[in-house]
Amino acid sequence: MQTTSPGGAAATRRAIANTLKGSAGNLIEWYDLYVYAAFSAYFATYFFNAKDPVQAQIDAYLTFALTFLMRPVGSWFFGRYADRHGRRAALTLSVSLMGVGSLMVAVLPGVAQIGVWSTVLMYISRLLQGFSVGGEYGTSATYMSEVATAKRRGFFSSFQYVTLVGGQVLALATLVVLQSTLGEAALKSWGWRIPFFIGAAAALLVLWLRRTMDESISKEQVAAAKTHGAVAAGGGEPGSLRLLFTKHWKPFVIVVFLTMGGTCAFYLYTTYILSFMNNVSGIPKTQTSVINFWALLIFMLLQPVFGLLSDKVGRKPLLVTFGVLGAIFTWPIMSTLAGVKDPGAAFWLMLAGLVIVVNYTSISALVKAELFPSSVRALGVGLGYAVANSLFGGTVPFIGEWLSSAGHKDWLFTYVTITIVLSLIVYIFFLPNKKHTPLDHEFGAAYGELPVAVGAGVGAGVASVRDSEADDDGREPSRVG
Repeated sequence: MQTTSPGGAAATRRAIANTLKGSAGNLIEWYDLYVYAAFSAYFATYFFNAKDPVQAQIDAYLTFALTFLMRPVGSWFFGRYADRHGRRAALTLSVSLMGVGSLMVAVLPGVAQIGVWSTVLMYISRLLQGFSVGGEYGTSATYMSEVATAKRRGFFSSFQYVTLVGGQVLALATLVVLQSTLGEAALKSWGWRIPFFIGAAAALLVLWLRRTMDESISKEQVAAAKTHGAVAAGGGEPGSLRLLFTKHWKPFVIVVFLTMGGTCAFYLYTTYILSFMNNVSGIPKTQTSVINFWALLIFMLLQPVFGLLSDKVGRKPLLVTFGVLGAIFTWPIMSTLAGVKDPGAAFWLMLAGLVIVVNYTSISALVKAELFPSSVRALGVGLGYAVANSLFGGTVPFIGEWLSSAGHKDWLFTYVTITIVLSLIVYIFFLPNKKHTPLDHEFGAAYGELPVAVGAGVGAGVASVRDSEADDDGREPSRVG
């Protein structure tokens, strides 16, 4: 039996601490996103069309979709900032902006008080939220991949989606508690403001936590990356669009297409399904909230299990599994759910869809991070993900609601299935399995040994201390102030 040396144990403890600090902010970022979706049924008429509840709900989902337009902008801004100045500073700023967005919604007056300005200010708060989440995803995915020990990179990076789903679980738990304690009338009147106040307060706590995180790349590495980018023909500075689209455009395109199917399936089974159960299946809101909570809780707990599995078998087999099962079962699961009235049966159908999707979510952040070098990793991961989310995932609730109101609810199932099939093509033909990546050369090999000594790349200073299974000499990661 292999034992862990003091150095390995210290590196693992450091990885755990940094992962928890990084993921705590991710939790609050996504809590705010899903609180909006979960409570929209209660405040839709307050901010939008007060005379037509159905149209008000469509407008609320449209606003949800509009936040995704800001994600590419946020990914560009924060990715550029993180690649040039470090991950910690970018993550601290993103959660600060999220707190401002939450507080805005918590205190906004409605259309009855200030007319159309209520809707406009809601748009602004959600665009700010989309901007900050756009920066959060790429930067936190990059950070958590870099601070992980190499041989358990899949396990540690899976906490990206543990906290992402955890934000939704927390939002649903808040919804269930408020539904059971306040009642329908109070929730519609003022109770929906409570979760947004919670989000703003939690952001302050996370802001403090993130100020104590280790930086995953040193100032020397950033300087080295700048030198490399300046001398590379047609290169460009770290975090620049020029560097991304001249030297790394192929992995960027791969990120967009590998994300397409996964993000559509994710938002289908985690966000739109709540409204689908209410309006199509006819299951009461109080019951659908409980169904969603337990299904998502199990989904959240499965993330590290599948992440750990990827550390053994590789990332590609899991993605192919998602693609094949998603292409086959999306239509049967959703069409069956449309005719289900029993909450128990609805729970198992939702969980079946999520068990398919976990093959994607548990490793998607890491797969993207492995495609880029540190000089453009945060920008490449974040912008590629944001583009795919803006075009596909974020529009699923709106498209689904619109098609359902037009009597074509099954068209959405076809749409999602097509996107999954397109992503499956990318998984099969454009992603290798267990091959050494830029992340391996900078922070230690995930599979096997590198053909040359780790240290030739930009990330050499961190690589020698980050991988507890490849290097146990007892050194600690340095903290960059």
